[in-house]
Amino acid sequence: MTFLRRLPRPRTLRARLIAGLVVLLAISCAAVGAAAVVELNGSLVRRLDQQLQQAGPAFPQSLEHGTYKPSDHDGDEHGDTRRQAAGTFGARLLNGRVTSAAVVPAGNGRDPGVSLTAADRRALAGLAVDGAGHTVCLSHLHDYRLMAWPGRDGDVLVTGLPTEPVRAVVKRLGLVAVTVFGLALTVVGVAGALWVRWSLRPLSRVAATATRVSELPLASGEVALPSRAPDSDPRSEVGQVAAAFNRMLRHVENALTKRHAVEERLRRFAADASHELRTPVASVRGHAELALLHPGPVPAEVTRALERIKAESVRMGEMVDDLLLLARLDAGRPLESGPVDLTRLVLDAVTDARAAGPGHRWSLDLPEDPVTVPGDAHRLHQVVANLLANARLHTPVGTTVTVTLVAAPDAAELSVHDDGPGVPEDVQPDVFERFTRADHRRRPDAHAAGTGAGLGLAIVAAVTEAHEGTVGLESGPGSTTFRVRLPGQRGAGNRARNISTG
Repeated sequence: MTFLRRLPRPRTLRARLIAGLVVLLAISCAAVGAAAVVELNGSLVRRLDQQLQQAGPAFPQSLEHGTYKPSDHDGDEHGDTRRQAAGTFGARLLNGRVTSAAVVPAGNGRDPGVSLTAADRRALAGLAVDGAGHTVCLSHLHDYRLMAWPGRDGDVLVTGLPTEPVRAVVKRLGLVAVTVFGLALTVVGVAGALWVRWSLRPLSRVAATATRVSELPLASGEVALPSRAPDSDPRSEVGQVAAAFNRMLRHVENALTKRHAVEERLRRFAADASHELRTPVASVRGHAELALLHPGPVPAEVTRALERIKAESVRMGEMVDDLLLLARLDAGRPLESGPVDLTRLVLDAVTDARAAGPGHRWSLDLPEDPVTVPGDAHRLHQVVANLLANARLHTPVGTTVTVTLVAAPDAAELSVHDDGPGVPEDVQPDVFERFTRADHRRRPDAHAAGTGAGLGLAIVAAVTEAHEGTVGLESGPGSTTFRVRLPGQRGAGNRARNISTG
C-alpha cells in the first residue's frame, strides 16, 4: 500500500481515462494469460497421468529380475523398455527400501544408471500407492510425475515421466502471451489516447473559454466576454457541461452589463452634480467675501456668520473638486504625462505641511540624485499633499512624520511614516474607500482641529492606480506607514541624505 501511494497519479481527466483503460486491459490480459497457463499446465499434467496409466507398472516390474538392458534383449532377466518413452523412470520398493531404479535413456544411450539420494529414497518410500499421479522432485532428475502400484510380491512399483516438457510448453505459452499482450497494450494505449483526446475536444474548448474569461478584468468597467463554448451533443456529459457553462456566461454577461450601466449612471450623476455645484458654491463664497468687505459697521455676530459661510464654502468647494476628480478618474480619463521631479515635489509638499502643522515634527529621507517618474505633476503633488495632510490631521501635536523616497531601477517608492496612535484594525481594510473616517480614534481632538470629508486617501489610491502604481498601509499602535510605489522611475540614487525640521 505504501508503494502504491508513492506512485505518481495522473492529474488530468484525459490521463486518468487513458491510465484506467490501460490498467483495466492489463488486468484483463493478465487474468486471461494466467488462466490459459494454469489450464494448459493442468491439461498437460493430466495427459502425463494418462500416459502413466497406459504404461502401467511394466517397466519397474521388469526390473525385478536383474540389471537393466536395452530393449533389443527381451526376457524376464532384463528391464523391458519396449513402448516406454525416453526419460521414463522406474523403481521397485520392498519394505520401504528402493531395491532397483532406472531411467530409459534417449536415443541409443546404454547407461540407465540413476543416482538417488537419501531424500529421493524417502520421497519414493512416502509415495501414496493409489494409482494417482504425484509430482516429486528427484535430486539428479528434477521434477517427475510419479505413479505407484502394488506389486505381486508385496513390493511397490513406481513409474514416472519427466515434467520438463510440460514446463517448456507452459513457459513458451507464457512468453507468447506476454509478447502478444504487451503489443496489444501498446496499441490500445496509443489508440485509446487518440480516442480520448478526440472525445474530450469539446471539454478542452470549454476549458479554453473558461481560461479566457478568468483572465478578463471583471472588477469594473465594460466587459466583453469571449465567444461561447461550442455546442456539443446535449445528450453527452460534455455537451451538458458546455450548455451549462454557456448559460452561466450569459447570466454573467447580463449582470456585468447591468452593473456597468449603473456605474455609468452614478459616474455621470457625480460628475454632473459636482460640475453644477461648483458655480453656486463659488457664488456663495464670493457673496460672503463681498459682505465681509462692506465698509460700514457690521455686528460681530454677522461677521462671524459670514466668516463661517466663507469657510464652509471653501470646504464645500474642495469637496466638490475632489468628487469631480474621482468621477473623472473613474471614467478613465487620461492624465497628463511628463517627467516629474518627485524629489522637488516632495520637498515642496513637506514645506507646505510644516507651515500648516508647526506642532508636528517633520523629517525627510531623500536620495542624493533627483528621482524622476513619468506622470501628472499636479496630481502626484496632490497624492503627497493628501498623505501629509492625513498624517497632520489625524495625529496629535508633537507626532514625528517621516517622509522617505527610495529610488529603484524600475520604480520609485514614497513612504509617509508617523509614530501616532495608528489606524484602528476595523478601519484599515476600508481606509482607501470614499468617505471613510476614523477621526475620533486616530486623534482625540480631531473634531476641534477640523478634518476632511474622507476623500483624501481615496484620491491617493485613484491617482496612484491611474499611474499604474500601488498604495498600501501598515499600521499598529505607535507606527503607521503609507507606501506609494510608482513605476517607470528614471534616475537613481543610492546615497541618501536626512533632512529634519521641527
